Amino acid sequence: MLLVNLGTPDAPDAPSIRRYLKQFLSDPRVIEAPRLIWWAVLNLVILRFRPRKLIPNYRKIWTPKGSPIKTITQQQACGLQNALGQELGARVLVDFAMTYGAPSLPDKLAALQRQGIEKVLVLPLYPQYSATTTAASFDALAQAMAKMRDIPELRFVKRYHNHPAYIASLVDSVRAHWRVRGRQGKLLFSFHGLPKAYVEKGDPYRRDAEETALAVARELKLDESQWLMSFQSRVGTAEWLKPYTDATVTELGANGCEALDVICPGFSADCLETLEEIEEENRGLYEQAGGKDFHYIPALNAEPEHIELLQELCEQHLRGWI
Repeated sequence: MLLVNLGTPDAPDAPSIRRYLKQFLSDPRVIEAPRLIWWAVLNLVILRFRPRKLIPNYRKIWTPKGSPIKTITQQQACGLQNALGQELGARVLVDFAMTYGAPSLPDKLAALQRQGIEKVLVLPLYPQYSATTTAASFDALAQAMAKMRDIPELRFVKRYHNHPAYIASLVDSVRAHWRVRGRQGKLLFSFHGLPKAYVEKGDPYRRDAEETALAVARELKLDESQWLMSFQSRVGTAEWLKPYTDATVTELGANGCEALDVICPGFSADCLETLEEIEEENRGLYEQAGGKDFHYIPALNAEPEHIELLQELCEQHLRGWI
């Protein structure tokens, strides 16, 4: 069982961030642009200036154990290993890899092969499918296997955006937050953004995100005035999926919404986009516009309900193997 997440720099310094960005932004699944033109933009502009600008942001979220997303994904793998061990004994080995950066998919597949593993179930930790994330993981997996003479038998989980256990985990996390902090005026579902053109070409990401938000809102018995959704993390000048999160929180703060809860269902582990972009940057925009009470609801991370979801997904897709 191989959990796969996006990736992270090895350290919050310019060389590490540059290596990570180069691998990430060179992927044609992520940036659909003429390759020669994009190569020039990436190498002559972005990689020269962007890494140093990101150093303060990464340092804000870095922990003594390293990158949050890597640490949390490792915790998820350990939690899932323990849960499956109680049900299935030693017949399932759980590990994790990153699409970009370390530990890499090729390295992990090679390690599993050395251990004699011949059946691999891959679960990309992206509940909502997108070619830029889930399919990019599949591409990295296929490229790694293309160099293997004896490939393993493979199963790949495409999405779980409306899985009952996933929706229940999100609902429980919101209710747990409300019990501690109190219920705010509105609940904002902020998903990672995507260029509008990608969706127009057939990427189902927006539909998946809408179905997730609607399912959670229904379980929480929220009416249309009590919740909304938006998209964050856009870059460049092209139009991305709207409404934008930064514009949304600014508008809410300016229009008298004095209390706001924000949840990011598309992120299975807290990372730069949640801990810095939402908790720091968007909180600041909201408060500057007049909002007074902003709360970010953490990702599911390695919470017991999330491990139970991963276990259920794993056991569902292992049928016939175990």
